[in-house]
Amino acid sequence: MFQEIKKGSNVTQAEQSTVRKEIIARSKRIVIKLGTAVLMNDEGNIALSRFYSFVEGIADLIKSGKEVLLVTSGAVGLGARALGFTSKPKLLPLKQACAAVGQGRLMALYSDAFEKMDVVAAQILLTEEDFSNRQRYLNLRSTISQLLEHHVLPIFNENDTVSTAELEMLKDGSEVKVNFGDNDKLSSLVASKIEADLLIILTDVDGLYTADPRSGPDAKLISLVENFTPEIEHLGDSKAASDKPGRGGIKTKLAAAKVATQSGCAAIISSGKTDNAIGRIFAGEELGTLFLPHSGLSGKQRWIAFATTVKASLKVNDGARLALKERKASLLPAGVIEVKGHFERGDVVSVVSEDGKDFARGIVNYSSDEARKVSGLHSGALDELIVSRNYDALITRDNIVFVDG
Repeated sequence: MFQEIKKGSNVTQAEQSTVRKEIIARSKRIVIKLGTAVLMNDEGNIALSRFYSFVEGIADLIKSGKEVLLVTSGAVGLGARALGFTSKPKLLPLKQACAAVGQGRLMALYSDAFEKMDVVAAQILLTEEDFSNRQRYLNLRSTISQLLEHHVLPIFNENDTVSTAELEMLKDGSEVKVNFGDNDKLSSLVASKIEADLLIILTDVDGLYTADPRSGPDAKLISLVENFTPEIEHLGDSKAASDKPGRGGIKTKLAAAKVATQSGCAAIISSGKTDNAIGRIFAGEELGTLFLPHSGLSGKQRWIAFATTVKASLKVNDGARLALKERKASLLPAGVIEVKGHFERGDVVSVVSEDGKDFARGIVNYSSDEARKVSGLHSGALDELIVSRNYDALITRDNIVFVDG
């Protein structure tokens, strides 16, 4: 049944229910993301009844034999409250100060609550370098594996105190992502890197709608998404999520679900304001929007595809794009028509089509200066123009991963 639904065709309500129950039943490793909008009340305090409901639901999963990893927001909001701000500060240094104050308070709440449920919790604060630097990423995986082996609940948050810029511009105008920007992205990276079976994003909307649910009765909840079509991705441009505290919206949650499903992990976006949301989801209730997983990438491929720092890009002609996608070729210098940004050997860069679409990522064998010397030329030019030649290709086939579907 699950394989049939993954292939497409019209899916009945009964089939949707069956596949959801199958995914829930077989999911052993689960990442749960709790956003600020569901953790905090309108006064800027922790919504305690909901908070303890989440804690109880997660503890029940762990006691049932599941491995659970929690990604949580709320540190900046708690810090702002403690420092007497009536609203979330806009200046970056103040946000960092609030995060420094609030993170300890947030973790103390979790530690105390989970201790009462006989669950040991561990804090893990991350920056993008913990993922984009492969050695740090491997060390992080080892630590997480040990925590899960000892039935400890890892609790993740972005290290807002030191992680500052959401976007940094290269001198030539290319963009370099230098941190997660929001915990939706962080939750999808965690799910991808540790090979989770299911990512659950609990927010203040019921799931993905066909239109802004505030626009009128024509907006319908989408209970199942089989594939990320252009129409589905376009729904992320709507205002179908609350403007309450938090950095994400439905667009960032859709992006997170896409990363997860490309990594072989199912995803659910659902309301965290529903009573006993976690327990009801794992009881098989039709809550939220379920995104079906697709063929998972290998560990190295996941790192290449979703490493958060992308140094620059190589724009290729249509012939090279077709060779890469259809013939599984390596990227040769002759197919490159433009080198943007600065990178060194071994960096991850985007591979961009002639119309500017980012369709692949890859580990480069040569620096940007070297790539500029040989772009558009046959591989023989490498012998003449590169001092320390090592490969015929700028990116070899086993170091290329497609990210456009």
